[in-house]
Amino acid sequence: MTLQKILKSRLMWPVAMLVVLLLCALIFSDGFFDIRIQDGHLFGTPVNILRASAPLVLVAIGMTLVISTGGIDLSVGSVMAVSGAMACLIIGDLSNQNSVGGVAVAVVAAIALSLVLGLWNGFLVAVLGIQPIIATLILMVAGRGLAQLITSGQIINVQSSPYKVIGAGYVLGLPVSVLIAAVVLAITVLLTRRTALGLLLESVGGSPVASRLAGIQARRFTVMVYIASAACAGIAGLIYSSNVSSADGNNAGNLIELDAILAVVIGGTALTGGRFSLAGTTLGALLIATLDTTAQSVGIPPEATLVFKAVVVVVLCLAQSATFRAMLFRRSTPRPAARAEVPA
Repeated sequence: MTLQKILKSRLMWPVAMLVVLLLCALIFSDGFFDIRIQDGHLFGTPVNILRASAPLVLVAIGMTLVISTGGIDLSVGSVMAVSGAMACLIIGDLSNQNSVGGVAVAVVAAIALSLVLGLWNGFLVAVLGIQPIIATLILMVAGRGLAQLITSGQIINVQSSPYKVIGAGYVLGLPVSVLIAAVVLAITVLLTRRTALGLLLESVGGSPVASRLAGIQARRFTVMVYIASAACAGIAGLIYSSNVSSADGNNAGNLIELDAILAVVIGGTALTGGRFSLAGTTLGALLIATLDTTAQSVGIPPEATLVFKAVVVVVLCLAQSATFRAMLFRRSTPRPAARAEVPA
């Protein structure tokens, strides 16, 4: 691959920015990359970054599928809150909160409710023809209210060891939350890149009219991606609530939809729909998760973390812009001196 192709690759710039952030953290923080085994589990800052990025990776995967069809899903944060609230409500009512069967029922019920919410979004967009940003904005607001109704406006605390495993457990030394995100990513890649599903989604997002004339059931695929997005958000909500052993209908998943959209865009997927990159989305989510940790490592105060994050994102977006790079290189390249004309 030539240097020109590498520079044109949209994945090159997120990778470069991630490397820069990690190098800065390594310089300003001793032992940033130290990973140790304690009680048979892996511990260290890189492991913490992976754990912190797991819910965002899941939400961003679903968001990628929705955006590939030319839509948007602003309700993923609310779906996270509803999913965690439903699971904790059922577990809290168990006579034995450590019952594996009871916890399994709570998890299934939470994911099932998330699927229903995704079906509602798909119905509004695909059947009723409501703009995706409006349709999902409705659930974004109503979902918070639903989560508050489930929790009665209170924070539900649970003491369940089996439920705690989802967000804070380990298997073979690796965090369960990271393994869940990896499995969902692998299944999504398998379905979209090893079958015709990915091509069909891209065709619906790239040219809805042409896909309809080609006989593609655009409505069916549109409903499907919103259900998939809600399912991913529901699983992320379980991880979030499990990690803190509680359900907070007001704060769980707050503003994660913005980080998910940002991760998708950083990864090279256009908001207009069409071609998408799950690898780029995952990289974008890891980059966003690394930003917060790096800000703490280099000594940036918590109140300035969002400003630091915004600056890094702006620099990255400018680096990805072919127009900006062309303007920058055009101005930095000296113009050749005009040759004097010799009179005949």
